[in-house]
Amino acid sequence: MAGVLETLTVPRASAFPSASLTSVAGASVSRHSSIRFSQFRGLKIKQNRCGASLGSTTKFSRRGSRIVCEAQETAVEVAGVTDATWKSLVLESDSPVLVEFWAPWCGPCRMIHPLIDKLAKQYAGKLNCYKVNTDESPSIATQYKIRSIPTVIIFKNGEKKDAIIGAVPESTLTTCIEKFL
Repeated sequence: MAGVLETLTVPRASAFPSASLTSVAGASVSRHSSIRFSQFRGLKIKQNRCGASLGSTTKFSRRGSRIVCEAQETAVEVAGVTDATWKSLVLESDSPVLVEFWAPWCGPCRMIHPLIDKLAKQYAGKLNCYKVNTDESPSIATQYKIRSIPTVIIFKNGEKKDAIIGAVPESTLTTCIEKFL
């Protein structure tokens, strides 16, 4: 079972020898006491502050910094599907599949992305969820006659079962999903 990292205390970058400033436990360290954890998103360094301050300058304690995760809950990233992976991930899937057709420039697509991510988490193990970027995989969009995005299609046993066009409420998508589980 995975745990959530709430706080991690690290020494200030100035405490590291100059030779080791480039890499500390998978982190990128600069000379300005900041550490970037390239493989972790949502982590932010918060300096420990002393209560005393001189004028507008606040003193920082020498104990180090805290890295605080600002994410409310663990996100489920819905994987993208391409022409190369379409058949194996969608058409040959043993469980029902929800596919969102989208494009990066589409405003309503950006509105529905968090909803698709939420549904992927809610139906994990019962339903596979994927996204198809219509700019990168236009042949899939053409094959299924996608004329408007976002479009969400439910597949079961490799067959298109239902399609929902536009940024719709969660209840509409949930009702559609429940029919095919």
